Amino acid sequence: MQVKNNVVVGMLLGLILPLLAWVFSEVFFRREIIADKPGVPYLIAVAINLILLKQIYKANAEKAGIGLLIVTFTVVILTFVFKIKLH
Repeated sequence: MQVKNNVVVGMLLGLILPLLAWVFSEVFFRREIIADKPGVPYLIAVAINLILLKQIYKANAEKAGIGLLIVTFTVVILTFVFKIKLH
């Protein structure tokens, strides 16, 4: 996988899965999936981001990995504050 070694590219890669999780959980499946566990789709997206992070570091794209890591930790903190803690 050829990844441009840029922090912004890593941040954009890191935003894809959490945004997809938000679209599926909030727009399409508003009340149908996991009603008592609202943070699960986001945490699954974070787990996949961490697997992607491993692949990015194997490709020697450290700056892109830093951008992905920043977004991943931000999503974890926001998921905890807004989805898990407030429910």
